[in-house]
Amino acid sequence: MTTPAVTEPVTTTPETPTYESLLAGVTAADGREVLDPATGEVVGRVVLGSPEDLDRAVARARAAQPGWAARADSERIDLLLRAADAVEAAAEPLAELLSREQGKPLNGPNARFEVGACAAWLRATAATELPGGTVLDDGGTHAELRYRPVGVVGAIGPWNWPMMITIWQVAPALRMGNTVVVKPSEHTPLSVLALVQVLNGVLPADVLTAVAGEGDVGARLSGHPGVDKLMFTGSTATGQAIIRSSADTVKRLTLELGGNDAGVVLPDVDPRAIAEGLFWGAFINTGQTCAALKRLYVHSDVYDEVCAALADVARAVPMGRGLDEQNLLGPLQNRAQYEIVARLVDAARDSGAKVLVGGDPDPDAPGYFYPATLVADVDDDNPLVAEEQFGPALPIVRYEDVDQAVAMANRLDVGLGASVWSSDREAARAVAARLEAGTVWINSHGGVHPMIPFGGVKKSGYGLEFGVEGLKAVAVPQVVNG
Repeated sequence: MTTPAVTEPVTTTPETPTYESLLAGVTAADGREVLDPATGEVVGRVVLGSPEDLDRAVARARAAQPGWAARADSERIDLLLRAADAVEAAAEPLAELLSREQGKPLNGPNARFEVGACAAWLRATAATELPGGTVLDDGGTHAELRYRPVGVVGAIGPWNWPMMITIWQVAPALRMGNTVVVKPSEHTPLSVLALVQVLNGVLPADVLTAVAGEGDVGARLSGHPGVDKLMFTGSTATGQAIIRSSADTVKRLTLELGGNDAGVVLPDVDPRAIAEGLFWGAFINTGQTCAALKRLYVHSDVYDEVCAALADVARAVPMGRGLDEQNLLGPLQNRAQYEIVARLVDAARDSGAKVLVGGDPDPDAPGYFYPATLVADVDDDNPLVAEEQFGPALPIVRYEDVDQAVAMANRLDVGLGASVWSSDREAARAVAARLEAGTVWINSHGGVHPMIPFGGVKKSGYGLEFGVEGLKAVAVPQVVNG
């Protein structure tokens, strides 16, 4: 019987891995098949752990945490920097595995970009100044605010950016002296297991562990009495279940949940100048991004020109298997997501909306390819607008005045990101201040930076990641007064 896929750290730096050696370290002959969403071919096999395997991983993490916390901050910084070096040394095989398993192309803002972001976030986290310091010293009272490790952090990641978001969770937790147990998405376990394997070539034993599994493993992690903090990126529905399961242990949570980001295009824009930015704001990772632009509101004065410019960009961007170097768009990662996108586009077309580009996938083609699709003349209450499609289909809604656009952008119960597009930055900022979203971009959409806090409002979750705020989120404050 094969041992379930629980990564075992080592303390010596391994030789630079090849794709074959990386894959061999995370697969098992009798595991569950993981398929390439572009071809249907078997990428590898993963043995799924059980809740009992998760329990053992948490126990090891708890045992290792005091020693890890006792290390000087400079030691943890050095290990994060060495981990970044290890990721860069393994960048090409990691990107190939990610492309095969997740489907995203190697080039563009895709697989190589994601692996590079892992190294960049590790370095940025290592460089971030620790929070805390003197809060009052008036001659009579001296008070300091300190941040201590939470303990054991559980990290549950998604399938759309599996490596990068794992690093978003792991890097700050480790920097603050926590140990981490990772549960990757069941759709993309190999990528995360391989990344953790690379990191564990540098880190001490049991500081970072990953357990592949189905929903029962995730549920055990979210309610586990030995886990002090949980970080989750995924759907709102799953986030709500995590909140309920965490109640008995009063577990601290950071939740980055579903979004249905709005973009508002003001009438003073140059449609051709903003078209490429709009396109990649919506179609990065083939639309499979929480903070992607998912509904676009365009003033009637420039509506037709914006639609035409976007359609020209969409027609020019190549889609296909990720390992083919020329492609910039790939397949949807799984059949369920493909069917959601197809259902929403078909419903919009049946309602009278106009499909400008795309909307007609080849039913006989291998893989879960859905063409880049732009849908115009669509009502704001259409399901393609009101529901998060999470794929390569963008509804474009016409509006007549800014108040109407703001009302439509704010009417949903999510608020991860939003954007305003205008040649007048001050006018754009005025509109941005009225939008209910955790981040509002001006003349771009979806860009994140390791030093800029990121998080949502409403049902898009709570808690901040990145920068000093991200370090605070994986620590507990303590005031020393006297």
